[in-house]
Amino acid sequence: MKRWHTITSVILLGLLVSGCVNQTIKSTAIPPLQTPPATVPEALLLDVAVVVFDPGLEDYEEDQQIYPEVRKAEARFMPRLLAAAMQNSGAWGAVRVVPNDDQITDLRVTGTILESNGEALELHIRATDSRDRIWLDRDYSANASRYAYDNTTRNSYDPFQAIYHTIANDLLQQQQALKPAQLQDVRLVTELLFAQSFAPDAFAGYLQKDRKDQLVIKRLPARNDPMLERVRSIRERDQLFVDTLQEHYSHFSGEMAVPYQEWRKMSYEESVALQEMQTESRRRMLAGGLSILAGIVAAGSSEGSSRAAGNVAIIGGGYLLKSGLEKRAEAQIHVAALEELGMSLEAEITPRVIELEDRTVMLSGNAEEQYEQWRELLADIYHAEMGTLEPPASRTAP
Repeated sequence: MKRWHTITSVILLGLLVSGCVNQTIKSTAIPPLQTPPATVPEALLLDVAVVVFDPGLEDYEEDQQIYPEVRKAEARFMPRLLAAAMQNSGAWGAVRVVPNDDQITDLRVTGTILESNGEALELHIRATDSRDRIWLDRDYSANASRYAYDNTTRNSYDPFQAIYHTIANDLLQQQQALKPAQLQDVRLVTELLFAQSFAPDAFAGYLQKDRKDQLVIKRLPARNDPMLERVRSIRERDQLFVDTLQEHYSHFSGEMAVPYQEWRKMSYEESVALQEMQTESRRRMLAGGLSILAGIVAAGSSEGSSRAAGNVAIIGGGYLLKSGLEKRAEAQIHVAALEELGMSLEAEITPRVIELEDRTVMLSGNAEEQYEQWRELLADIYHAEMGTLEPPASRTAP
């Protein structure tokens, strides 16, 4: 009888331990968006390129509940939110979303999605200026509360708006740490890099690397340099095309917003339900296993009452194990629901052909592929205007 009481105590302890595993959902307060303390002269406003994020699909495993079609869409959706936050701060020039990191600009921001579901978001953000000086290189994470998906709440801000405000504020702090002369250098380096990408021979020797492997200005071209004027004209066309891309990404985000928010809301609910089911399954299977073990020991007892109790424990333990397996199967139903939601979202994000104001550019593929073709077209335009036979090579090291 003492042995039976001991085993019963073990079962109760197992139930208590298994019941202590709970998912804690934290709501994230949105920090206010910081603005510069004084008006920044237009000549010192840095242009920013927020590169379409890396969806983070290289090393994921199937059991991680990552849906590639959703991640690829998020990689285009999230940069828009970050760009909007930076633009709203009033501290920058043009803040554009660009297809890849080939864009030559004053400040380039890249990101990798480390984790993303309706419950949690984690990003790795890296920001470098045209001098190759690193501004940011860190992870950002936030958790959404269930209230973030209320109809009234989610119409006013993104459930993870805190991340975008925090990144924008950190970048602003880095900008404010620079002197006006340094900001001017960044803009000059950007212009010279762009010139080198189209006329590497003509603009060689204007930039060099310092001991920190960062670009510094060695000398400047003449203000009335005719080649520089042509390069500036080409750059204006490039910026016009990138501005047109903003309409594409804006339309993309608008089309994606409603189904994506619905998916994240349901993903949040499914994720929490899945964790609860998995916890309940483990608890029931643990309790069932302990009950069967206790029943087997008690069934071997010489006392009749202990044998009877052992048989009951075995039957009860078998029921708990069966119930736990059923809970596990139910959890798989939630996983399947998430997959179906991800597939339904993919149908909402078909890329569109981009039209310019003065003409229709017949570029095939998605925005990334179209921009690559546009850069080649710009090289041809520059080549034709300069009267050379071969288009220049891509950006070369100074």
